[in-house]
Amino acid sequence: MIAFVQGPVAAVTAGAAVIEVGGVGMLVKCTPRTLAALRVGQPARLTTALIVKEDSLTLYGFADEDERATFDVLLTASGVAATMALGMLAVFTPDELRRAVAQGDAKALTAVPRIGPKLAQKLLLEYKDKLGAPHGSVPAQQPVASGPAPWDEQLHAALTGLGYAPREAEEAVRTLAPEAEAQAITDVGALLKLALRSLARTTR
Repeated sequence: MIAFVQGPVAAVTAGAAVIEVGGVGMLVKCTPRTLAALRVGQPARLTTALIVKEDSLTLYGFADEDERATFDVLLTASGVAATMALGMLAVFTPDELRRAVAQGDAKALTAVPRIGPKLAQKLLLEYKDKLGAPHGSVPAQQPVASGPAPWDEQLHAALTGLGYAPREAEEAVRTLAPEAEAQAITDVGALLKLALRSLARTTR
């Protein structure tokens, strides 16, 4: 088990970062929020979870222990693979997920791609006694320094990584641009939530 990786950031790609550890580049899949905090050439430490399959070894990286522990819990639900679990953490912080489950808010969970109303209700039941109570109030989204790529590129990569077609992702980015610029929002996690709501409305 690889508990964490630490070293200089060698590269940041769509949905993943490469961390140099002892001369070896470790490819670590992360949420857009985690990627936005990384800087190429700067040191980073990511808590990790290693998913082993017959034909692959995939390393997932998280900003802190709470996020990694939440990822582990999300995987305990039947039908939830690592990609979907990471998708949930791309849309919600761990405490936001705990709050949604505690309040029985199935509608909130449907903001995650590939989670429909029926699956959302099922997940509420499976996670009810596992995620626990919210730890505190959900902090307001704050603009952050520019990440390894402009927010529009990160948002586009996040949407395509969640399964949307490139054209759909481009349209969502274009639609959000005026609001993002007017309010100086650069937090990719906040923008991803807005984009997913917009895409959900257009597909109804």
